[in-house]
Amino acid sequence: MGSYTYPRFDYKPPADLVGEAPQRRPLIVVGAGPVGLAAAIDARLQGLPVLVFDEDDTVSVGSRAVCYAKRALEILDRLGVGNPVCERGVSWNVGRTFFRRQEVYRFDLVPEPGHKRPGMINLQQYHLEEMLVERAQALGADIRFKHKVASVQPRGDHVLLQVETPDGAFAIEANWLVAADGARSPVRRMLGLEVDGQVFRDRFLIADVVMQADYPAERWLWFDPPFHPNQTVLLHKQSDNVWRIDFQLGWDADPEEEKKPEKVIPRIRAMLGDARAFELEWVSIYTFQCRRMQDFRAGRVLFAGDAAHQVSPFGARGANSGFQDTDDLMWKLRLVINGQAPDKLLDTYSQDRGYAADENIMNSTRSTDFITPKTRVSKAFRNAVLDLARDHAFARKLVNSGRLSVPSFLTQSRLNTPDTDAFDGDMVPGAPLADAPVSAGGKNSWLLDQVGQRFMLLLFAPSAQAVNGTMRDQLALLRSARNAVPVEPVVVTPRGGEIPGVTVLTDRAGLAGERCDAAGGAAYLIRPDQHVAARWRTFDPEKVRAALARATCND
Repeated sequence: MGSYTYPRFDYKPPADLVGEAPQRRPLIVVGAGPVGLAAAIDARLQGLPVLVFDEDDTVSVGSRAVCYAKRALEILDRLGVGNPVCERGVSWNVGRTFFRRQEVYRFDLVPEPGHKRPGMINLQQYHLEEMLVERAQALGADIRFKHKVASVQPRGDHVLLQVETPDGAFAIEANWLVAADGARSPVRRMLGLEVDGQVFRDRFLIADVVMQADYPAERWLWFDPPFHPNQTVLLHKQSDNVWRIDFQLGWDADPEEEKKPEKVIPRIRAMLGDARAFELEWVSIYTFQCRRMQDFRAGRVLFAGDAAHQVSPFGARGANSGFQDTDDLMWKLRLVINGQAPDKLLDTYSQDRGYAADENIMNSTRSTDFITPKTRVSKAFRNAVLDLARDHAFARKLVNSGRLSVPSFLTQSRLNTPDTDAFDGDMVPGAPLADAPVSAGGKNSWLLDQVGQRFMLLLFAPSAQAVNGTMRDQLALLRSARNAVPVEPVVVTPRGGEIPGVTVLTDRAGLAGERCDAAGGAAYLIRPDQHVAARWRTFDPEKVRAALARATCND
């Protein structure tokens, strides 16, 4: 049946990093997990040199983060690994919830037609990390394995690090440090910073099981099943015939005892209900928590992913929100490093992603309270809801088996320019831009594949010919070096055509215009992370410049 072979990444002695005085690097990332690697890849795409330290020399053991939502997949597309992730992973859209023996609720994540990516992909974290390492190194990221950061000392205009390796310790300085070193974050601890929130008094057993099974690629969750009474069980299909099973154990369970094969195997046999062959690939026990740092920025140290915030796994909000962290952070860091924006732009990273973390914690806490009720009354209420959900639609709306990860709409961000014109739909300032099929240069493509990495102005027009000479001159000025931050113009039209020096996207299906409520024309300023910064019914270059200044804290 097979299992995963863990790679060993090359260790490079630090001789080139050692000197009489500590070297100074523009950007250092601590942690080569999914979030740290995403930060490193994005740094290279932004044109920034980056040095990554990780104390291990392989990928994470076990499946760990397994569900990657549509927005995370769109970010991975921008980073250049979306295709291999989707090709290797298991696509799913349907979730089914059972109470004892009966199905009581189901949901379908299939978005409206005309999106590149599905609602969710399941893929073991070790596969994703291996892909991210390969991509980061191909882009020139300098990843140093077996390099443990032992000390972090803020020093005004830089951070001093002490790093331990098999060949000895050395000091190095970073103008900026991104801490993506996980929920226990040694960097956070070294700086004496805390996380606040709630630790839930419950334990779950994770079992990665290699087996042949004809179960559909769906998310199944059981409340009080006959094979595991009074508890909860989840099932996910992953690649390579690996199935992820989570068994609720309760707070009083002995973690070391419950991980023993003689305890795990009978649970799986009872669940399967037959004598089919299977192998245990990985077993772990976890507790869950909903906590976050008060501020994701500490001077020149910026925290991302689990280092900044943690949520329970119900809803797949951990890695998905971590990717959105780096998506928000790296373009801001690039502008500050390059002198194109003031230092205070980085404060908006903490403000905006702190808002998103609060949103995730709220939803995750509600899911956890429903899935693992802590009082007799709350359990009675939950079971009554599940009983009613079999036959009554109103009760199905109350079933909370884990509200799945969705992108954060940063509508309160100070970087947004509020609407002055009336629009319908969801593409408000602060929203991540909705995808749509388009063609570019005569080839089929997707809107989000054409947008990102830099500020862009989407100008919706009835035809390329409708963009007159004056408008073309104004668009050329927006993208010129005379702007502190250039804006790349893109014309979106249902008829196609050509405009010298301007990308033209053909919206033949009309979905891009429909989702942006742009049938009568519109102009959208899009941030490098594909979020809407501002929108207008008509193109006005002065309004674009003012919105750009606001979006970069240059106002």
